[in-house]
Amino acid sequence: MKEFQTILIQRAESVALVTINRPDKLNALNSICLKELDEIITELQNESGIRCIIITGSGEKAFIAGADIAEMHAFNEESAISYSLYGQSVFNKISNSRKPIIAAINGFALGGGSELAWSCHLRVASENAMFGQPEILLGLIPGFAGTQRLPRLLPRAVALELLLTGARFSAATAHKYGLVNYCVPQGEVLAKARELASAIAAQPAEIVALLLKAFSWVDENSLSDGQLMESQLFGKCFLTKDCKEGMSAFLEKRKPNFTHS
Repeated sequence: MKEFQTILIQRAESVALVTINRPDKLNALNSICLKELDEIITELQNESGIRCIIITGSGEKAFIAGADIAEMHAFNEESAISYSLYGQSVFNKISNSRKPIIAAINGFALGGGSELAWSCHLRVASENAMFGQPEILLGLIPGFAGTQRLPRLLPRAVALELLLTGARFSAATAHKYGLVNYCVPQGEVLAKARELASAIAAQPAEIVALLLKAFSWVDENSLSDGQLMESQLFGKCFLTKDCKEGMSAFLEKRKPNFTHS
């Protein structure tokens, strides 16, 4: 099994824990880290035994403190565009995953760290977590889709103010706006993320994948197009063994025995 330079991976009970491991750099994303994150997400997508993924950062100080500014400082226009496009493609792989991906946010989630969190399906934050898109303070704009995802998660005026000022905001504020699903005491974020992941992993994997596909249409398509897609995916449920098992179990008043097929 391949060993990564910047990422740790643990697998337990159908859940994979991916840890960005650059604590001396507050887990800042560099090119190597992005490439390894790309590789491990692809690998986990192809592992039938994994049904939910958690992404977190090493230590209590930071989830991901941003992109690696020391690396970016040498960019020109061409290399900056290439870096942005690649980061977006990695984060799109996360947001388009057939398996739910949960961000377990401990400490700073700034810049690219916030953008990674926004690309995950669900988010659990520690009370000490701090979010923000501070790129404007460096003479930049977000490059990993922060200008596109944040307005889809927040009221547009709120999102624009945060982007224009680079202001940081707390986990409590993020929870108030619905940016995170849970805000938990420091030290409990991974336990809560695992609890959520286990509940999801218990559901029929093929049906979860169909649900995620339907849900992904919300931002990109009209209501009528989304309804048509939902109907088609609803029909595909009936091609799975778990659909028949789930309904049979309901009619027979017993717990379903899903086989994830």
